[in-house]
Amino acid sequence: MDVVEFRPEPSQYVYTFGGAAPVREVDPGSVMRLWCDDAFGGTISSTSDLASANLRMGFLNPQTGPFSVRGAEPGDTLVLHLVDLTPARDWGASTLVPFFGGLTGTDRTALLNEPLEERTWIYEVDRARSTVTFSAQRADLAIDLPLAPMLGTVGVAPALGEVRSSLTPDAFGGNMDTPEMRAGATCYLPVNTPGAIFSVGDGHYRQGEGEACGTAVEGAMDVTLLVDLVKASAATAPAWPRLENDDEILVVGSSRPLEDAWRISQVEMITWLSGLLGLDRLDAYQLLTQTALAPLANVVDTNYSAVTKVSKALVPGLRPFDGLHADLRARAASVI
Repeated sequence: MDVVEFRPEPSQYVYTFGGAAPVREVDPGSVMRLWCDDAFGGTISSTSDLASANLRMGFLNPQTGPFSVRGAEPGDTLVLHLVDLTPARDWGASTLVPFFGGLTGTDRTALLNEPLEERTWIYEVDRARSTVTFSAQRADLAIDLPLAPMLGTVGVAPALGEVRSSLTPDAFGGNMDTPEMRAGATCYLPVNTPGAIFSVGDGHYRQGEGEACGTAVEGAMDVTLLVDLVKASAATAPAWPRLENDDEILVVGSSRPLEDAWRISQVEMITWLSGLLGLDRLDAYQLLTQTALAPLANVVDTNYSAVTKVSKALVPGLRPFDGLHADLRARAASVI
């Protein structure tokens, strides 16, 4: 397997999906070892660093990439298998950003209230114990939480030549902020433009479902992933991002209001179940109703993201792309 290593300089960061030239072309089957900065670009490193003084809203979620995949054409499916996600710093940061978050007035939910008081929390990473430590600011309380590394942004160039902010999730992937985007997961994305033009970033050392205040434990990440490609002649590309792990298949839908994000993920899962099991839409609708779980991904971004997932144990025969995930898992064992 070809091994591609890339650590961007700050001048190489990209803050959009689409609209940027690829930094490198890679072959399907390649191993990629990447470094990704945190959502803040490393500008917040202490509790005295406040969002309003340190962040520029057009320059958040710096992307590593984009990369072009040799042979990828519209209608194909880009496959990214996350082999390993390792915190690249000994600390992560979370902060309250004025007029941003799930429980405050925002530019989309305009209220007369003043913004919440700004605070920044620094979480210390204990690699030996695989924990990050929450330390309260107005109480004598510290809680060790398990590390749960994930990527907030994984996406391709959008369709129709659009250029979208790296803060936005949509059908191209993007800033989905789902904890399901963790090591051991395989992500399937529709190819909209030659080369796919994909990028990754926005490392989180852990995040609750919904990302309530708008920021997770944001941290730089060492990323190892496998790249693959499913041609349109072999399978139909998904309309929305799909994920697979050893136990479940998942779909991420993104929109506003939140129920429309949920509806997108549910309809896309019905389509997936129909194809995998040979069911008509209404049989698949009934099966989904009795088996699906629907965790939130984010309720704070420019679009909200909702996940629909179905257990392989409940529904035998769920083998997307003829078991490609299992093959990637086997290949990953030789990479780590």
